Amino acid sequence: MSVVGFDLGNESCVVAVARQRGIDVVLNDESKRETPALVCFGDKQRFLGTATTIAGLHPLRLMHETTATALAYGIYKTDLPENEQLNVAFVDIGHASMQVCIAGFKKGQLKILAHSFDRCLGGRDFDENARACLRLRAACEKLKKVLSANPEAPMNIECLMDDKDVRGFIKRDDFEQISIPILERVKKPLEKALSEAQLTVDDIYAVEVVGSGSRVPAVIKILTEFFGKEPRRTMNASECVSKGCALQCAILSPTFKVREFQVQESFPFPVSLTWKGTAQDSQNGIVENQQSSIVFPKGNSIPSVKALTFFRSGTFTVDLQYADVSELQAPSKISTYTIGPFQATKGERAKVKVKARLNLHGIVSVESAQLIEEEEVDVPVTKEPSKETTNMDLDKTPADVPITNGTDVNMQDASGAENGVPSTGDNPAPMETDAKVEAPKKKVKKSNIPVSEMVYGAMLPADLQKAVEKEFEMALQDRVMEETKDKKNAVEAYVYDMRNKLHDTLHDFVTDSERETFITKLQETEDWLYEDGEDETKGVYIAKLDELKKQGDPIEQRYKEHSDRGSNVDHLVKFVDWYKQAASGDPKYEHIDLNEKQKVLNECSEIENWLREKKQLQDSLPKHVDPVLLSSDIKKKTETLDRPIMSKPKPAPPKAATPETPSSPAPAQADEQPSQEAENGTGPNPNPDHGAADKSSDAPSAMETEKPEAAA
Repeated sequence: MSVVGFDLGNESCVVAVARQRGIDVVLNDESKRETPALVCFGDKQRFLGTATTIAGLHPLRLMHETTATALAYGIYKTDLPENEQLNVAFVDIGHASMQVCIAGFKKGQLKILAHSFDRCLGGRDFDENARACLRLRAACEKLKKVLSANPEAPMNIECLMDDKDVRGFIKRDDFEQISIPILERVKKPLEKALSEAQLTVDDIYAVEVVGSGSRVPAVIKILTEFFGKEPRRTMNASECVSKGCALQCAILSPTFKVREFQVQESFPFPVSLTWKGTAQDSQNGIVENQQSSIVFPKGNSIPSVKALTFFRSGTFTVDLQYADVSELQAPSKISTYTIGPFQATKGERAKVKVKARLNLHGIVSVESAQLIEEEEVDVPVTKEPSKETTNMDLDKTPADVPITNGTDVNMQDASGAENGVPSTGDNPAPMETDAKVEAPKKKVKKSNIPVSEMVYGAMLPADLQKAVEKEFEMALQDRVMEETKDKKNAVEAYVYDMRNKLHDTLHDFVTDSERETFITKLQETEDWLYEDGEDETKGVYIAKLDELKKQGDPIEQRYKEHSDRGSNVDHLVKFVDWYKQAASGDPKYEHIDLNEKQKVLNECSEIENWLREKKQLQDSLPKHVDPVLLSSDIKKKTETLDRPIMSKPKPAPPKAATPETPSSPAPAQADEQPSQEAENGTGPNPNPDHGAADKSSDAPSAMETEKPEAAA
C-alpha cells in the first residue's frame, strides 16, 4: 500500500512518497520533480475530495499547505521543549498567493495558532501585465529570477510585435522600485497572523520562508525588518508541502511506524448554521425570516462536533455558510440540509437534536438528526415504610418455594424464613412492609430522522459515477497509449542495436548475404517508423518486432553459444575430474561400495567420450552455422552423474558400552552422592522413597527464583 502526499499548486504539482528510508519526491516522465499544473481547483476543499474519488484515490486527510510545512519542520526536531511552547512563523509565497501560519511546537506535537493569507499576492504579480503577450510574461519571469541572484540583468525578446525585437537592461533597484505597491501588501498577512495568535514579534522564535516567490530579495528584506530576525531556509521551498503531506499520511497509515507527533489543526473560516424562524421562537411576536448561529468559529480545532437543538412540528431546512465573506472569493453558502419527515405529537413541537461535524479534512456538514421524545410510563415506586401487623398464613403457600437471588418477592406472598426454611411459629408476627404503588415516570426515546444534503457546486451522485467511469476509460486509454509508445520505442531500439551488432560482435556469425538482407530489412523498418508507421496500434508494433526477431534471434543465439561454450566445457571437465578422483581412492568415500564407485567411473568415461566427439565436430564448423555442442546439452550431462552415490553419509559409529554400577550401594554413599542411574531413574534404587526425597530436595523450586524460565 503506497503512502503518498500531493501538493497541488497553481503553477506546478509535487508528489512525495513515504518509504522505509524516508520521504522521496516522485519524478515525472521527463525526470523532473515538479509537474506543471493542468487543473486548478476552486476555494472549497470538497471539490478536491471529489477529484480524488474520481481518480480512484483514498485520501486519509486534506491539509492546509502551511500545516503540512509545519509538520515537515517539526517532526525532525529532536530538541523541542516539553513544557514551554516554541512559536514559529511560516511564510509561504507561492506563484499565485501568500500564506502565513504561526505554529506552536512542543515535544511530539504542534498546534496551529493562526492562519492568514492574501489570495492575490504571489510571485506572478511581480511580472504581471495584462496587456503583454505570453512571450513578454515569459521574459519577465526569467528576468525576475535572474535579478534574485544578480544586481542587474538584460532582457531580450525576439519578434515581440510587428517583427520588432525588444532589448533592454534593468537593475534590481529599478525592479524593487516598480514593485513597491506589491511589496507593501506583504506586511498585512503578517500583522493579521500575529493579531489572531495573540502574540508579539518578540514571541516568535524563528521564521521559516518557503515558496518560489520567497526568493525575491525585497521580500526577505521586508520579513527581516518586520520580525527583527533573519528568515531561515532550512526546508526545500518547493517540496516541503508534499513531504509534510506524505508524513501525515504515514502517521495515519497502519503500514508505517512513525515517530509520535500530534497535529492540532485550526479552522481558518467561521461557519454558521442558519434556519428560518417560527412564531414560537420570537419573543415580541415578530417572526424573523432567518436566524443563525456560529457553530464553528475561526480557529476552531479540527476535527470537531457540535450539537444544536430545534423545536419543530415538521420537516425543516438548515443552511451551512461562511459567517465572514470578506476574505472569500466564493459564494458564502456551503450546503443546505433538509431534516425530515418526522411525526410530532399533535399540537406540540418536537425536540430535534441536529449534529454538525467538522471532519478531519476541514469540511463542514450536518451529520445526523435525532427526534427526542419523552413518554410517561408507570413504574413501581416505593413509599416511606409504615408499621403494620400482618398475619402470615403458613399453610397457604408451600414451604419449598425457592427464593432466588436478584428476584423481588412480595412479602405477602412468600412463606418461610430466610433461605426458604419454613417457619415453625404458630402465632402471627408483626412486621414492617413497604407499600408499592404505581407512579408515572418520564422515559426518553430517541429516533433517527432522515437528512438529505445538497452541496452547492458539487456533483450529483449520478454525475460522479459517470465521471468515475469516464476517468477509468481515459486511464485505460492512457495506459494503452503508453504501452504503444513503449513498443514503438522497442522496435526503434532493436533496429539501431541490431544494425550496429551486425557490423561488430555478430559479424562472424552470419553470412554476407544474410547480413545484407537483414540490414536492408532493418533500414526499411526504420523508414516505416517515421512514415507510415508513425501512428500505429500496439499490435502492429508487436508484430513488426516479432518479425525482426525471427531473423535476428538465431544470429544472437549462435553468438551466445560461442561465448558461453568455453566456460561450460571447463566446468564439465572439472566436474568429471572431481568425481573420478573421489570414486578412485579418496579416503572420504571408503564407506561407498566398490560396485557403486565403478558405476560413477563408467559414467565419467561416457561423458568424456561424448564431449570429445562433440567438441571435434563443433571445431570443424564455421561460426555462422548453428552449433552442435549446446550449453544446454553440457548442463544436462553434468546432471546425469550419479550424485546420490557420492553423497551417501558415513554410517554412524557404534555406541560404546556403558560400565555397570553396583546395584546395592552403601547407605552412606547413597546419602552423600546418589548414583547417576538413580538420579535419572534408569538404574535400580534400593530405597525408592529416599531417592525420591533426594530427588525432590535437589530439584529447584519455582519460589527460589524470580526468573519464570527457572520455575518452568
